[in-house]
Amino acid sequence: MQPFKTKIRVRYHEMDSFGHVNNAIYQHYLEQAAIEHSENCGFTLERYRELGGVYVLRRIEIEYLRPAIAGDTLEVATWIEKMRGPRAIRRYEIRRQDEDDLLVTAEATWVWINATTLRPQPIPKEMIAAFNALSNS
Repeated sequence: MQPFKTKIRVRYHEMDSFGHVNNAIYQHYLEQAAIEHSENCGFTLERYRELGGVYVLRRIEIEYLRPAIAGDTLEVATWIEKMRGPRAIRRYEIRRQDEDDLLVTAEATWVWINATTLRPQPIPKEMIAAFNALSNS
């Protein structure tokens, strides 16, 4: 599958005491990439409301390989590995812009829930089709 890519510039206030991006900040980067990917497929927050659901993060595993520092421009790649029932497995990779070495890899399980009942429900078929179409193009 073709990954969706976005760029994020590291800000100084995101540093830890060692001068590296704080580990917790990477989750913000991952979530931002997921949001932008979804919007790129036509699924904005407004569209989610129309569908009566929303994604919630159930599980995330992040592997930190190399540090990033303030001023770096990072390329965050993300793609849907699998959508089945209410679950979507999303993968991520973070690199410095124009570099091959991975800084971070991650895998997240997102669950589609009914916005009223807050119970899991199957991911809408039109959403699965849209993500598959973009990923395979």
